[in-house]
Amino acid sequence: MKEALQHIDLLEINVNKLCNLNKELSEENLLLQQKIVELSEDNKSCLSEIEILKKQIRTLKTANAILGSNKNKKETKLKINSLIREIDECIVQLAD
Repeated sequence: MKEALQHIDLLEINVNKLCNLNKELSEENLLLQQKIVELSEDNKSCLSEIEILKKQIRTLKTANAILGSNKNKKETKLKINSLIREIDECIVQLAD
């Protein structure tokens, strides 16, 4: 009988330890989930900024080519041709 009581006491101690560990892990999990949300928002912000900077780079390359830079001349010609096609399409739509 004494042995059974010792087993019950030991079981109770282990259950309490597990409950405490579960609580700690739940709190840590919550903190990590919040961190994931924060990092996801930061990531979206960084990706958005990267896209803006890429557009600025393309614009600057085009401006350099127009100003006489030999670099990116082909890209500038292609961009101008693309713009001309868009303008032509608009004119056709307006004419209808």
